[in-house]
Order: sequence, then C-alpha cells, then structure tokens
Amino acid sequence: MNGCEAWTLTKEIQRKIEAAEMWFFRRMLRVPWTARKTNEEVLKETETIRSLMNRVQRRQANVPLLDRELHTEFLLRGLKHLSGSYQCLDSSRPWLCYWILHSLELLDSPITEDHALNIAHFLGKCQDPEGGFAGGPMQYPHLAPTYAAVNALCILANITEKVFDILNREKLYSFLMRMRTPDGAFKMHDGGEVDIRGVYCALSVARLTNIMTKDLVSGTVDFIVRCQTYEGGFAGYPGLEAHGGYTFCGIAGLVLLGHTERCDLRSLLVRILLCPLFRKYSKNDDQNLSATRWMFNQEALQEYILICCQHDYGGLLDKPLKPRDYYHTCYCLSGLSVAQHFIGGHLQNDIVIGSTTNKLRALQPVYNLSLDSVMMAQKHFGNMKLP
Repeated sequence: MNGCEAWTLTKEIQRKIEAAEMWFFRRMLRVPWTARKTNEEVLKETETIRSLMNRVQRRQANVPLLDRELHTEFLLRGLKHLSGSYQCLDSSRPWLCYWILHSLELLDSPITEDHALNIAHFLGKCQDPEGGFAGGPMQYPHLAPTYAAVNALCILANITEKVFDILNREKLYSFLMRMRTPDGAFKMHDGGEVDIRGVYCALSVARLTNIMTKDLVSGTVDFIVRCQTYEGGFAGYPGLEAHGGYTFCGIAGLVLLGHTERCDLRSLLVRILLCPLFRKYSKNDDQNLSATRWMFNQEALQEYILICCQHDYGGLLDKPLKPRDYYHTCYCLSGLSVAQHFIGGHLQNDIVIGSTTNKLRALQPVYNLSLDSVMMAQKHFGNMKLP
C-alpha cells in the first residue's frame, strides 16, 4: 500500500488488486485451489466484503471519504455475532444494541422489521418485572442500560412502532422513583452510587417516554447546579472535580428540565474554550455566537474523524493505532453528525466536507438520537397520561 497515492489505476491494476485481495483471504482460510470455491463463497465465509480497492481510492482522493459500506457491514455483523473480546460487556448488552443501532440510523442503513422485533424481544428479556432495564437477562435493573434500552427502542420504532409494546411505562416510572434520592439526585441502581450520570439517564428516559412528573424531578435542578464547580464544568457529585462527561450530563439535564439559566453559563463557556478545537475557532469574534454554526471548528472535527478514526475494515476508533469497537463507532459518527449539522431553534445549516456521500442524518445532541427517533417517541408517548 505504500506509495499507492501515486499509482495510475488502470483496469488491469484494479483487476490485480482485487485478485490479490482474494488470494489473501484464501490463504487466511487455507482454501486450496482444488476446493473450487467461488469468491462470493470465500467472502461469505470471512463475513466481510472487498475493501482493498476502496482503501487505495480513498488514499488517492483529494478529499476524505466516509466508508459507509464497510462501517455498515461491520455494524450488521455485530448485531448477529460478537467476538469473545466482548464477553466483558455481558452486563452492557442493551448498550451494544444502542451503539450499533444508533450508528446504523446515522448511516441511514435500516434493518428489517423482523430483525427489529427480535432485538426488541431481547430488550424485553432485559426488563425487570419491577421496572427498569438490566444489562442482560436475569440481572439487576440499572439506570445506564435503562437509558440505552429506551434509546434503542426509539430507534427501532422508526421501523415498526410495535417495539414500544414491550415497554412498561408504569413500572418504569416506579423504578425511576425508587432510584430517586431525597435531594433530587438519582442512584444508578438499588444500593448503587449517586452521581450526575444517573440524573441525566433518568431525565432522558422520563422525557422520551413522557413520565416526567413534578414529584420525580423535585429538587433535581438544585442538585445539578450544586455539581457545577468554580471552573465552570460539572462534577459527578457536589464538591468533586469537574469532568467533560459529567459536564455533558449536567448541562443536558438542565436542558431537559428547561432551566439552563440556573447554572453559570459564562464560566462554563470559558472552561470549554480551553480546548484547542474551540480556542482556535473562538479567535473569530464575528462567528463566536453565530446563528448558522456551532461554537467549534466543525470542519476540523470532520477532518479528524474521517482521516484519523476510520478502520480499514470498517468501524471507527478512538484515535490512530487504537482498535475499533462499537462504542467508538457510535460516538465518532455522532460527533461527525453534530459537526455536519447546525440545528438551532428553527434554523438548520449543513457544513459537510469532502464528498456529499459523507453526509449523515442529523441528530438531537441532548438525547444522542436522530431527530426522527426523538419525534417518533414524542408522537407515540406524547398523548399518554402521566403515571
């Protein structure tokens, strides 16, 4: 592959590249020439597709390209079978469903209705009889997989609303009330830790399923505000150090409650602008608070994801030289979508670098779901009575 940027891709060279790739696969599988297996049979056995030619063309292109086909194939394979390395995530199986389904919805690659119903049936097995979802069947309910399971169902509802039939709203509300603490926070599970992650998960689930009551969120705004530190960011619990992930949970929670005015937004922005991605862009005062752009360099983030974070055989990664996985595939694509689409109020402005095929579906950043999935949940649960 070294120096392929300077190759002249004639039909003969393309034929040789494709033949070499199939030879590699046959050698890996130890398929003798006497077996008389077709290339299609070999590809089916390896559970992959031809990609070598795509990589050569991507390196020759003057613009970064999103390998949609390879990423989709990687994700669909994960819905059917996971390697042994995912055994450590046995208690995070709704998360795996969500990460994969959200990635597929951003790539605009829907699955079949039967497949959607099968996934919903599995998530139903993770639902505890007393409410909430566990990380797997026969496990204890937990706010984190509950958030993931509800988000996954909202995505699947774009294919068929029947998936919502497995959700017990009354028991879900009972579970959230049981997780609530007297000061307005939420513990992650019975006897579990209390932090701002639980607050965000509970608020997101309650808002999507229309079970947010005054009793459920009494004191929650005050708890979130107490988590903001002198630096401007948010900590997991009052008095602790601010953290990027907790800061998202804090500000997203206030957005869901409609009380962002209660926190110190000015100091929060100062903390955010310490990041080079934001600081470099903030030098242009005219566009700092634009009505058509986010407050960061959208083009730079897209370039980083497309150039540095795509795996040659599909999937995305944290940073160069790291392994691919479904977690980083999900959040890399989420970041790419946010960088491509500015959505503020009734305004929308798209900035897509490279090929037009790089464009993903727009998402709602607070829920990290596509706009269609959020609207589907609002449509289905919006007219239902509060518990």
